[in-house]
Amino acid sequence: MKKKLLLLTFSLLGILGYSQQDAWVFLTDKENVSASIANPISILTQKAIDRKLDKGVAIDERDVPVNESYITQLKNQSGISVMAKSKWFNAVHVRGTEADINALLNLSFVDSIDFADNSLDSSSRVSQPSNKFEIEDTQVSFTYGNSQNQVEMISADELHLQDYTGEGITVAVMDSGFPNVNTMGGFQRLRDNNDLLGGYDFVDRTADVYAFGGSDHGTKVLSDMAGFVQDEFVGTAPDASYYLFRTEDVLSETPVEESYWVEAAERADSLGVDMINTSLGYRVFDNSAYDYTPANMDGQTAFITRGASIAAEKGILVVVSAGNSGATAWQTVGAPADSPDVLSIGAVDADENYASFSSQGSSAQPTQKPDVVARGAATYVIGANNVIVQNNGTSFSAPVMAGGIACLMQALPEASTEQIKQFVRESASQFSSPDNLLGHGIPDLQLALDIGLSILEQERQDFELFPNPVDTVLNIRFPFGIEQAELRIYDVLGKQIFNQPITNTTNRIDTSEMASGVYLLNIKSPTISKTIKLIKS
Repeated sequence: MKKKLLLLTFSLLGILGYSQQDAWVFLTDKENVSASIANPISILTQKAIDRKLDKGVAIDERDVPVNESYITQLKNQSGISVMAKSKWFNAVHVRGTEADINALLNLSFVDSIDFADNSLDSSSRVSQPSNKFEIEDTQVSFTYGNSQNQVEMISADELHLQDYTGEGITVAVMDSGFPNVNTMGGFQRLRDNNDLLGGYDFVDRTADVYAFGGSDHGTKVLSDMAGFVQDEFVGTAPDASYYLFRTEDVLSETPVEESYWVEAAERADSLGVDMINTSLGYRVFDNSAYDYTPANMDGQTAFITRGASIAAEKGILVVVSAGNSGATAWQTVGAPADSPDVLSIGAVDADENYASFSSQGSSAQPTQKPDVVARGAATYVIGANNVIVQNNGTSFSAPVMAGGIACLMQALPEASTEQIKQFVRESASQFSSPDNLLGHGIPDLQLALDIGLSILEQERQDFELFPNPVDTVLNIRFPFGIEQAELRIYDVLGKQIFNQPITNTTNRIDTSEMASGVYLLNIKSPTISKTIKLIKS
């Protein structure tokens, strides 16, 4: 039935000749920016504010919502459908004819328009199957089993033995459907522990994220992190907390799905999530005029890639499947796995050999891709019918790894997301000689923990300040065992402009009255003296 529906859709699109266009409309400004930043609880949850403060991430204009009056005016324009919005980009995704979209430039609050149709040369396009989940949907073996190999391969079991099971870490999962997660036995533990925090369906615009039954891909992905069946199956982060967001429309492939993803990432950030896992990728579309090329997988072209990079900048650890194009003409990783700021995950089999379908890195990416690999061939998953099966795909190596990293984050609460990613890479089997098939190789999360503990212990012996550059409030983190210090700030001419004793509990400095520029900050305790360049924005 689904195949017939898809064929009918394609036929209609062919008749229409794609008269409808997708575009991003970028707006000129936002309202109440200063007031919102000064009172961040009006735009973010307390958990989000706490996470940003803890990780040294500034709250800025990108956290302020899009002006709703602008959106209302766009909706009222002739022939325009508003599909999604992005506060990070201050943009709205619209659909309409080329003429109607271009007419939006007449509105005073519209800054620019970026059409999804880049008039790409057709000879550079690479076609893909209509079902982007074809590899993952192919069942390898309909048998019961357990997840021992895929968990032990990355040493996540060693973290579990130390009671690091993801507790206290919040993960947002972006995918195509989560049927029965709220009822099936494989997630009973998750529900009993109140770790299923809810979510949203951005495709159908409903809070009932479980209603769509057309794909259980998200259910399977979630199982590799959060699934638990006594004596039969354990996900890599069974005690983490999860938000579920449907951003992929399996009945079509259009650029608006990139916008849904960015909108969901913004929602996740406002809720204070620590990690995003997404087993989605974008390369080519139903309308070939919108297609990307392998050369476009450069970490800065695709809308979703740019959004993923902002999510990482906001302090979220973004884990992305590398893609399943390794054995096709496309071959290279897709968006957003090409972002230099995300951790992209390729696939190996149970014997730790490269899985031929796993997308490869290329010279187009500014950093090594994939970053690392985990088991993605014949991976154990729990389907929507609550049966444990084995499926292929980097869609599953990504959550296997993401869950393990959630446990690592629990074990290293002081580490930044950038540090966590680097610890994972450094622990991998071929860190010193990465390649485009396995990246840095298979991580050993116990080794990553050991590396992290060693480095963080060194950092505990020193003062840290953040954010730097600073806007209004400077935070100073004290080294272990130090309770008080003397703080002095000098301008570039050497004039002292600030001198005050601080403690490890009164360690926030108001810099709002300081002029923009470069300063020298000296902090001195009985045993440590440190001078740091401070930039006032």
